[in-house]
Amino acid sequence: MIQKFLDYIAIEKRYSARTVGEYGDDLKAWCRFLGWEVEDFDPKDVDAEDVKAWMIDMLDNQQSPRSVKRRLSAVKSFYKFLLRVGLVKVDITRAIVAPKTDKPLPIYFRESEMQCVKINQVRDWSEDMSEEEQFTHLRDYLIVELLYQTGMRRAELIGLKEVDVDTRQKQIRVFGKRAKERMVPVGEGLCDLIEEYRQNKCELLGEQVVIGTFLVRKKKNGEWQAMDAHTLYNIVRARMGEVSTLKKHSPHVLRHTFATAMLNNGADIRTIQSLLGHASLAATQVYTHATFEQMKEAYEAAHPRSRK
Repeated sequence: MIQKFLDYIAIEKRYSARTVGEYGDDLKAWCRFLGWEVEDFDPKDVDAEDVKAWMIDMLDNQQSPRSVKRRLSAVKSFYKFLLRVGLVKVDITRAIVAPKTDKPLPIYFRESEMQCVKINQVRDWSEDMSEEEQFTHLRDYLIVELLYQTGMRRAELIGLKEVDVDTRQKQIRVFGKRAKERMVPVGEGLCDLIEEYRQNKCELLGEQVVIGTFLVRKKKNGEWQAMDAHTLYNIVRARMGEVSTLKKHSPHVLRHTFATAMLNNGADIRTIQSLLGHASLAATQVYTHATFEQMKEAYEAAHPRSRK
């Protein structure tokens, strides 16, 4: 029954493999609390009090309200599916309210830090590097710049295909969550960088055919393969860790940086929503709060009446 639900959200709802895996883990945790194996789950033997008891148990075991809310969301989605296919007559989770969570403001890199990335790229490049070293140096810089200049998610960048990047029209076709397509414009400087990367890749690989835009050489067999999400994350963390004191240096922080920079430089919120691929405007409006916090800090630091 649970597997049918996971198949449904993967095939019909087009959820990402990562999201499907997280839903599966949450539902397994739900079954473990009930004392059942996943294949033995029977919704008829569960009521709303069981769900509430699970929530209380998670909170008592020091799980954050955010984690409890996420796991409850998985169970709620599961019961909506059961109701839809007629396996239950009542959704026992409908009246259950998740614990409140404080939504943190997005963190982002400062413009000066992004400029330092560019400076480091020029400083660290050397004619004495091997062809492969020059290629990986350029690849890592291009990854950071693409995330910063387009606001793409990590999974979207990993899934990017050569045919999706049109440097003549200065645009990139991005496939977001649930395969939703959007077009993102790019600047001339980024287009030049993309073309330089393409040329280096052709020179390095010759006639080898490798599927994937961003490549990494595997240590075990020495072959070039498409980069995975974990490797991309480590590249961004390493490059941004050189220039920023933030505790987090993830690809998603670069996405926040893109949105904040656009807003600070006059872009309207609807445009930013489209560029980020947000289904809801509410998801984009969090960046207006981040900008307000910037103004508040500047006011408190500069205005004589702001200090007690």
